Amino acid sequence: MGVRHVNPAGMHRSPAFSQAVVVEQPAKTIYIGGQNGVGPDGKVVGPTVGEQARQVFRNLATILESEGASLANIVHWRIAVVEGNTFDEGVAAFQEVWNRADPPPAITVHVVAGLNPGCLVEIDAVAVV
Repeated sequence: MGVRHVNPAGMHRSPAFSQAVVVEQPAKTIYIGGQNGVGPDGKVVGPTVGEQARQVFRNLATILESEGASLANIVHWRIAVVEGNTFDEGVAAFQEVWNRADPPPAITVHVVAGLNPGCLVEIDAVAVV
């Protein structure tokens, strides 16, 4: 697969994200719409960012698996967290599911005024297979 994770010299380096991800050849690309912490029954799974983030990652994994991919194929995610909440629990949830041997995706985080009722976090993603 022609995917390169870019962390140029002279820039901050983090185990949680890459500064950029370059796709160098044609590949199957999966664009995943914003996923909230909503379970299969359509209800928000819990009142904390951590509980909801864990469900978001389960939702992302389910979508990717349906296309023969995994979380490791994600090259970018955009995270929205409701103002007044910290994403620390979300980072902990990410560390539970991300294989540290895989280069992390590029990440954008936004603090927003609100999301769907009861939702504290939403993540959309782009994966390359």
